Amino acid sequence: MEVSTAMWTAAVVGAAVIYWFVWVMGAAEVKGKRAVNLKMGSITRDKVQDKYKQYWSFFRRPKEDIAAASDGDKVPVFVDTFYNLVTDIYEWGWGQSFHFSPSLPGRSHREATRLHEERAADLIAARPGQRVVDVGCGVGGPMRAIAAHSGAHVVGITINEYQVARARAHNRKAGLHDRCEVICGNFLEMPFADASFDGAYSIEATCHAPRLEDVYREVFRVLKPGALYVSYEWVTTALYREDDPRHVETIRGIEAGNALPGLRAQHEVAAVARQVGFEVVEDRDLALLPAGSWWTRLKMGRIAYWRNHLLVSALTALRVAPKGVVEVHEMLYETARHLSDGGETGIFTPMHMILCRKPLVTPN
Repeated sequence: MEVSTAMWTAAVVGAAVIYWFVWVMGAAEVKGKRAVNLKMGSITRDKVQDKYKQYWSFFRRPKEDIAAASDGDKVPVFVDTFYNLVTDIYEWGWGQSFHFSPSLPGRSHREATRLHEERAADLIAARPGQRVVDVGCGVGGPMRAIAAHSGAHVVGITINEYQVARARAHNRKAGLHDRCEVICGNFLEMPFADASFDGAYSIEATCHAPRLEDVYREVFRVLKPGALYVSYEWVTTALYREDDPRHVETIRGIEAGNALPGLRAQHEVAAVARQVGFEVVEDRDLALLPAGSWWTRLKMGRIAYWRNHLLVSALTALRVAPKGVVEVHEMLYETARHLSDGGETGIFTPMHMILCRKPLVTPN
């Protein structure tokens, strides 16, 4: 092969590779964000790095210090910052549903995710004519799946304004904007009237609440008597040992990298639900066998990591992406490692399912 031909071939191949990874490679599950469109939510470009440092310094503090700050507004503020930092990266590499699901033989991650979401709709018996609230809706992947599956009208709430805009855009694109409504708000103080919903669900969202009883109490308030609520909770399991340094490192890594004020123990969830007045209908870990491993999606090899790292580094150097994106990407990679360790050792599950009912008659 002549030198000129080899050079042209190399140039064409190189251009094709750049085109694929920069312009084509969008969300893993559905066409969404591309690498060149990565930004950090509503944070201005010049503030991204500072906001990341503030976030990281807060959640790397001892759990006791974070708990002490929970009485104020710091935790919600930093949860909002977290989703400004990660939403576009999540959509780019993960899709529009920011949660896990059990892997299913012969099914894609996208199909497994949809079935996991539809199970939530079936558990609360959502159907046409009902009004259901999505507590912590993100960019609305579960909302759209549940609205399409059940025919119910779904109202989602998220603390992050950027996610509201993304969810509304996705709803319109999917043709579901007439059945999916999104508002910006704190699920600890929801702007809904008492007994205004026929059902409720939260998928891996209430882990951001400093106290689980506060969000459960709000859900209880907005539900009609007899209505059902299902939540998929992030918790430590009975296998977790506080005296095992490796266990502690794994759980702290999960908490710090996901804006969590502190993971709860699995056995505490049902007790909290009963404390606020719910009847517990079902309480079990959906990650246990025969369910397939939920953490397989996190098994990014070193080659894949360095490919993405080089891509975001190049985009930052070219000023296509703001400063700070590289640091956020590295944080998420480390967090994925901790999550995988939590799943493989069995000390952590992101899908402890609790199904509750609001009594027809509430005791005074």
